[in-house]
Parts: sequence; structure tokens; C-alpha cells
Amino acid sequence: MRPAAPSDASELAALHTAVSVQLTNEHGRGHWSNCTTERGVLWALRISRVFLLRRRGKIAATFALQKKKPWAIDVSYFTPVETPLYLVNLAVDPRAQGRGLGRRMIAAAIAAAKAWPADAIRLDAYDTAAGASPFYVSCGFRERGRVKYKGTPLRYFEMLLR
Repeated sequence: MRPAAPSDASELAALHTAVSVQLTNEHGRGHWSNCTTERGVLWALRISRVFLLRRRGKIAATFALQKKKPWAIDVSYFTPVETPLYLVNLAVDPRAQGRGLGRRMIAAAIAAAKAWPADAIRLDAYDTAAGASPFYVSCGFRERGRVKYKGTPLRYFEMLLR
């Protein structure tokens, strides 16, 4: 596990796009069908801390933590804390899924957030079959609400760290 660098942007964009294609193939077109660009990854590197895990020289998984609230999050659903972080862009290469890498990434995100230091990790997940809600619950996140944002059904999750 290491922080991502601008030189990783192309490969990170390809990973996110592969996950998007997989979700679209499995669940049809939806908000998850948007492809990620290298420019989008470079922007994420500016506003967040992006981490990645390499296996056999290729990026197998990634996530980002950021202070900036994502567009679809309504903070009124969450426990008031001084320093929340938002977990975004968690992705595991479709060829490596089912091997515990997602859980390793969550463990790394928790460790990184505690070292930040932060009081909570917040996130949203699609409230559809394409969403990862059961995964987040199994990792210890608590559901905080269900909303529709611009027509997209979402579930909010949080993990308090203190």
C-alpha cells in the first residue's frame, strides 16, 4: 500500500474504468457507468489522499480519503464530529475481486484516517444492486440514511473513529 502519484494517473483511470464497465455489464447502465479520465484522477490527487495497492506490478486496488464533502453527501444525516473524512473512489480490479483486497483497503483507510487524525469516515453507496452497501456493513460501517440525489438512490454510511 502506498500513496498514489501523478505518474499513476493513467493506470488508476484504467482501473476505475474497468470497474465501471464491469458494473455496467452486470447491472445495466446507471450512474456507475461513467468512465474515469486521467484528468479526473489528477484532480482527485489534488483534493484528496489517494492510496493504491500493487500486485505483480499492476494496480489492483485503490481508494481516496478527503476532507472535502462529495457532492451527493448531506451532512445532516451524520454524527456531528470535528474532523470527518470522506472515503471515495474505492475500487478493486475486477480480476482481483473476491480475494479480500476490498477489506484490506478498508483497513488501510481506517488506519490512514486515524493517523490523519480524523473522527469519522463517511461515504455513500448506490442503493441498487450495483451498490456495495452489504460490503460496507460487513466492514463495520453504520447506515445513516437513504436519499435520492439528482435521481440517484444512495445510502449513507459512517464509521466513528473516536
